[in-house]
Parts: sequence; C-alpha cells; structure tokens
Amino acid sequence: MSGDLARKLLDDIAGQYGQILGENLIGVYEHGSLSFGCFTWKVSDIDFLVVVHREPGQQEKEEMIRLLMDRLPDAPEKGFEMSVVCGSHLKPFVYPTPFLLHYSNAHLEACRADLSGYCRNMNGVDKDLAAHCMVTKTKGRRVRGAEIDEVFGEVPRKDYLDSILADIENACGEIEENPVYITLNLCRVLAAAEEEAVLSKDEGGRWGLQRLDDQWKGFIHKALHAYSGGAAMDMDPDEARKFAGHMMERIYRAVSIRQI
Repeated sequence: MSGDLARKLLDDIAGQYGQILGENLIGVYEHGSLSFGCFTWKVSDIDFLVVVHREPGQQEKEEMIRLLMDRLPDAPEKGFEMSVVCGSHLKPFVYPTPFLLHYSNAHLEACRADLSGYCRNMNGVDKDLAAHCMVTKTKGRRVRGAEIDEVFGEVPRKDYLDSILADIENACGEIEENPVYITLNLCRVLAAAEEEAVLSKDEGGRWGLQRLDDQWKGFIHKALHAYSGGAAMDMDPDEARKFAGHMMERIYRAVSIRQI
C-alpha cells in the first residue's frame, strides 16, 4: 500500500516536470526500493532519474527543486532522491556519470537557505549514477516519456562494481553509526562481486542469510527486521566491526579474483 502511495506521488511529480521542462524532457524513471518491491514508508525514499536533451535553465531547475520541497508533507520520511542527467551520457554510458542537478533531503536546508545558489552549483559527476542506471535498466519503471531501453545503454559491470564499492569504502568506520544500511549494503555488494547479482538491500540481506557463515545470520536478521519497519537494530559494536571487516575482506578478494 505504501508503495502505491509513493508511486502515485511520483507520477504526479513527473507530470508537473513535463510541464516545467516541455520538449526538453526525455523521461522520468523510477529506481531504488520502489522498483525492487521493498519500499517502506518509514525507511525508504522515492528514487528517480530525470533524463533531458540539454541542461535545464536556472528557473526550470529552481521550479523542479521547489516542487519536491512543496511535496515533502506528502512524501515518506526520507523524502526524495532525484538526479537530472543528459540522455547523451546514458547511451553510450559515461562513467563517472555527469549530472545537471541533484536533490535529496540531505540538501534540504541548503535549498531553503539559498535555492538559487544551490541550483547553480549542484552539478558535476557522481559514481552512484552507475548503480542507479543499472537498477533502472534491470528493474526500473518508466514513469513518463521514452521507454527505458531507448534511453539507457548497457552499464559495464566494471563501472557498476566500482560504483557500489565506492559506497562501502568506509563501512568499517560507519557501521556503528548506520548499522542497518551498511549491513545490508555489504551483503548486496558481496553478491555483486561474487555472482554479478543486482539486488536491493532487502534482497542482499536475504542473499547473505543463504551464503554467509552461520555466525553472521543473527546479525543480518536484526538488520532485515529493522529495515522492514521493526524495532531499531540492537547490536554489539564489536560484532558490527568484525562483520564489516569480514565482509570487506571477502568483497575485495572476490573483486581481485575477477580482475585476474
């Protein structure tokens, strides 16, 4: 039910983006937990990509971000994660991928303080877009515009792997602070490194329950329970650090073997 509400909200936003961008809009595409079918209102955000022919103007950028800010009362607690990308960088795929605008709730206060300056300066390249595009290509939903296969080229496996490895490089130091995300993310990265699987955090955790040693299964169960909306994850900091260290060692070993 919560996924249906999130999709309705995204459909509404995509329609208004069509009015803002006009013929410059190629399409709006859902990815992330919504596409994997594991979205929960409490812990998920609404992830989507906006693909355009050319860079939007300053006024258009401000209207796009303002719309997301205006819709936050209707959104899940974590809000939105949105990136604007030029279609010429997706087919053939360019890595690291340039982006023309980005928004997440992490930037909400900066947008409130100086939206004009934020929209002028929020551009560059983002390694995360390789993972977002891979998920869009394999699991995503066209919300508005051209079909996914018309817009998104193949994401090379080496680029996808480099993207998700960058997301866990500080896992040993961050797992105590964000245990649920780091635990499940380590599982899905290991699945990608060992089996070339493209999984959600939920699927990654369940993969870990099947593939990892019994000593880690209780820890992963706690993360999955918290991720599904249960109680906060109760963990032993020493166990968390040991888990992260074990997973990082196994991930980098798998990557090294594939590169031989």
